Amino acid sequence: MGIKMVNLRKSFGRIQTEVLRGINEEIKSGEMVSITGRSGSGKSTLLYIISTLDKPSSGEVIIDGENVSSLDSVRLHQFRNQNMGFVFQFHHLLPELTALENILMPALKINKNKAFESRARDLMLEFDLKDKFDHYPSELSGGEQQRVAVARALIMSPKYIFADEPTGNLDSINGLAVMKFLQKINIELKTTVIFVTHDREFSKMGHRQITLVDGLVETAESIKLEKN
Repeated sequence: MGIKMVNLRKSFGRIQTEVLRGINEEIKSGEMVSITGRSGSGKSTLLYIISTLDKPSSGEVIIDGENVSSLDSVRLHQFRNQNMGFVFQFHHLLPELTALENILMPALKINKNKAFESRARDLMLEFDLKDKFDHYPSELSGGEQQRVAVARALIMSPKYIFADEPTGNLDSINGLAVMKFLQKINIELKTTVIFVTHDREFSKMGHRQITLVDGLVETAESIKLEKN
């Protein structure tokens, strides 16, 4: 299964500016795929549409055989919560919650935070955050905050992880650490990882690289998975 994009188009503004101009592409289950392109090429817009956070102006997004473009808001929210995790350039942690509580937020939405607490602690150990359970975001470094955000995206064991410039606010060392965590998730758990990046080296850490130019796919190049 996976994600199928069928003639996706997206326009913005009162005078309609077409950002995506007919994208037809597939991402197979278990792939790690980077979406690249210059600023304004439509890469983040495409990620938001295939992750159901935005709707296309026309066209369809089909995920595991389900046409998510046609789902009502209640069903879409359920589908998203059951199948997807999100990582953004800015971590969006709640400042009044501890690192552990932030990771448990998706489980709290369905009143299962207690059931998932053990998994949240395991994720913190995995991401080298074992001494940070009770720390608030203001007490964490930028790299630690982003690792908490990645753990939060994983708490519900989603089939898909969508990441929009997950290293864009980090230095090179912490950026590489976050990318290696995403790569490890893909390799070990077979989680489908789709990420937007402007970094050429990070873009090579997946199985394929989709390059957008002016709202169209210029290339969808297969690359050797960098494991080191």
